[in-house]
Amino acid sequence: MPTAKRNIPISLPVTGEEEWQAVKQPLMTGWLTSGPFVREFEQLFATRHQVKHAIAVSNCTTALHLAVDALNVNEGDEVIVPAFTWVSTANCALYQRAKVVFADIDINTFNIDVDDVKRKITPKTKAIIAVHLFGLCADMGALKKVAGNIPIIEDAACAAGAGYFDKPAGSLGDIGCFSFHPRKSVTTGEGGMVTTNNDLLADKISMLRNHGASISEEQRHHGAQPYILPDFNMMGYNYRMTDLQGAVGVVQLKKLDKFIGERQKWADYYFRELASVSWLKLPQVTEGYKHGWQSFVTVVNEKVSPAPRNEIMKRLQDAGISTRPGTHAVHMLNFYKNLYGIKADDFPNAKHANDFSMAIPLHNRMTDEDYEYVVTTIKSL
Repeated sequence: MPTAKRNIPISLPVTGEEEWQAVKQPLMTGWLTSGPFVREFEQLFATRHQVKHAIAVSNCTTALHLAVDALNVNEGDEVIVPAFTWVSTANCALYQRAKVVFADIDINTFNIDVDDVKRKITPKTKAIIAVHLFGLCADMGALKKVAGNIPIIEDAACAAGAGYFDKPAGSLGDIGCFSFHPRKSVTTGEGGMVTTNNDLLADKISMLRNHGASISEEQRHHGAQPYILPDFNMMGYNYRMTDLQGAVGVVQLKKLDKFIGERQKWADYYFRELASVSWLKLPQVTEGYKHGWQSFVTVVNEKVSPAPRNEIMKRLQDAGISTRPGTHAVHMLNFYKNLYGIKADDFPNAKHANDFSMAIPLHNRMTDEDYEYVVTTIKSL
């Protein structure tokens, strides 16, 4: 094992002078809540992702909650969710008192297994959530054929800028949900976006994120009739994005394609240099898909690996290279295991990904030497 010469985090956001100058503007004007910068961010995001509507929110979890609420998911309904994803994908259905129905994943792509979705659809199925995990779009064409008239929500938390046969993530289903957490390609600290081409859904989501108000805060404060308060025709939430975040988002979004291009270059480097590591299964990218490369997630084959996955991750950490499991199998978490009486082996591919996946560093703050060090160190194990 080489002596650690550096500390390479699993991910780091790229922020600097432009973001600093951007965030100063709302601080100077005093307009800090959702306002003109959020509106500009929404417009830019909608254009980039080829949708009619982009609605900024506080994070991707609230985006997912708004999506299921807008689709009238309620108690007694079922929502199909991949078993290998971040927990909020499933939680959003429970927020509406619906039942989460897990489907297994395709172990090659980490995305939802369409054949298992077909087996899980019942007359109670109200929505299907397709996660574009780690930046790779789910097979939306096959999923739509299976879903029929059942709405599909894209959990595109990792997939800003990703594509599926020349169509951007967020434009592929009925509603898309994005994250701007610091581990994503572009960030606003926290933050999320809801996308849709459906005017009625867009209106409903816009009201739901703002307490159910019939007009936005900006419209209310800049209106010619200051004595008028908004009417409320539904119960909503305070899921707004601040203008501080919106200002940062405007700057970050303009760098999205550059960031993804850099990540693609280094993903290709990993593919070339790690192809000879027999115990490490590299990600699979289907022809026609544009990967967003939020993460580069491998799978350790413990039958031939020099050590178990967890030991390998510890050795890499000792060498100054951060790794993480891809994500978790939600059905194996105590809450869901106890709620539904699920066994780990009920979803074998999700369990396998849970136990053996390993993300290695891939982000826009890494140097050429960092990437070379990661490859050299893995090969030396």
